[in-house]
Amino acid sequence: IGISVNNTELPKVFSLKQNFPNPFNPVTNIKFDIPKRSNVVLKVFDVTGKLVTEIYNGLSEPGVYTADFDAANLASGVYTFQ
Repeated sequence: IGISVNNTELPKVFSLKQNFPNPFNPVTNIKFDIPKRSNVVLKVFDVTGKLVTEIYNGLSEPGVYTADFDAANLASGVYTFQ
């Protein structure tokens, strides 16, 4: 799992984008925008709503972020990101 940031683009609102590619096997990218310094928690849930893993939890500066998520150790299925 890796997090990269582009601080040259400063978003006006917080947003969590659709992961890409979707469906994925086994790696996907999750983009999110942070307009001001905030604590960010990015979690993965299975179709039953069970927490599978926490991808990121930390204080982040404003910017456009991309989180790489490798699900090679997870069963095939539907997952949501929050």
